[in-house]
Amino acid sequence: MSAAPAPVIETGRLRLRGHGLADFDACLALWGDPEVTRFIGGMPQSAEEVWARLLRYAGHWSLLDFGFWLVEDKATGRFVGEAGLFDARRDLTPAFGDVKEAGWALAPTAHGQGYATEAMRAVLAWQDARFGATPVACMIHPDNAASLRVAERCGFQTYARTDYKGAPVVLLQRSQP
Repeated sequence: MSAAPAPVIETGRLRLRGHGLADFDACLALWGDPEVTRFIGGMPQSAEEVWARLLRYAGHWSLLDFGFWLVEDKATGRFVGEAGLFDARRDLTPAFGDVKEAGWALAPTAHGQGYATEAMRAVLAWQDARFGATPVACMIHPDNAASLRVAERCGFQTYARTDYKGAPVVLLQRSQP
């Protein structure tokens, strides 16, 4: 299956678009920031790891017809972060199975402004229009109160608590839009 590149989605304040090679430095700054990775993997990522992430984003769109968007401020073009859907085939119990996983990460300068909720609502609306009202899951560290609030605002509900790679996580699912 060869799918189209990520579509552009616009909200009141944000533009969500596909990643390009020119976005590598912004992604490296995001994923290299200890504040961003504190609850996502626990440590900053190297240039090699971020490069693999960027290629994985392209692969999702190419093979699965969904993936992650780069999020930018529509008025200024400023990098805000990333948000989207993915299939990580995680070694997790209980497993996500065929349910798409939602995720988001914002630059520290964008925290606390409602951007994550705005971006994820747009992602989920796109998901529903493209694939129908199918379940979507997410996994959040229990101490990440901000992301837990975003998930709740987007209709996710906790269904399990478990460990993933030695860290506690909360599993949430959005069953109905």
